Amino acid sequence: MKYQCKVAMVTGGGSGMGQLACRNMAQAGVKVAALDVNENGLNITAEHLDNISKYIVDITDHAAVQRVVEDIEKELGPIDRVFNCAAIMPFGKITEQPAAIQHKMMAINWGGLVNISTTVLPKMIERGNGDFVSFASMAGLIPTLLTGAYSATKAAVTFYNETLYHENINSGVRFASVHPPAVATPLLDQGKDAWPKMLDDSGDPIEPKEVLDAVEKALDNNVFFVYPNSTSKWGAIFRRLFPSAIWKQVHKVEGW
Repeated sequence: MKYQCKVAMVTGGGSGMGQLACRNMAQAGVKVAALDVNENGLNITAEHLDNISKYIVDITDHAAVQRVVEDIEKELGPIDRVFNCAAIMPFGKITEQPAAIQHKMMAINWGGLVNISTTVLPKMIERGNGDFVSFASMAGLIPTLLTGAYSATKAAVTFYNETLYHENINSGVRFASVHPPAVATPLLDQGKDAWPKMLDDSGDPIEPKEVLDAVEKALDNNVFFVYPNSTSKWGAIFRRLFPSAIWKQVHKVEGW
């Protein structure tokens, strides 16, 4: 696949979607800055690919993000693509899930996006080109039992993405807000202790490649909301038109 970008920055580059995005772009000749707190994961991401540069950084630390962006642009050149993939996804009943975990999810899933966008995006807008891709989730559109805190973070990401797009619609930067259903990545393992039956009822997780292919197609066609398969497309429509029916089905499936 050909990419328009020359220098891409990927958060959550040490596993799952971010890892595959890094390797895909690097194999196509893009210089990639892979960000994560997981050093071992970053080492795997960069294996046999000299054009992947590893940066161990906590994206909830705004000052650290500013420093790493400066380093990337000095070492690799102007960043003209951002893939914001970093997230955590522990599930649980809201009243039973520790408050610290819920706050941590919001700090990473939404707060990290805030730090990335306010640091990198102004530079892209000033140059008048680039791609800004941020991963939300179908969970940010359709909450279900046991995913409340995670869904809240992804709902925040969804509305933030949409506003970013419309505030900069004529900037020359292409935006995409990605809303996959469950994807076969290590992230799913974080939810296994309180796994909603609804996720199994929705079908098998899709492959990361399907999501990334959908992102590239959407960018090329100036489509902002990215729904990688028919389940996610119809889910978004049904949530808007029949929210009560969806909750009725949720309770039926979960049994409470």
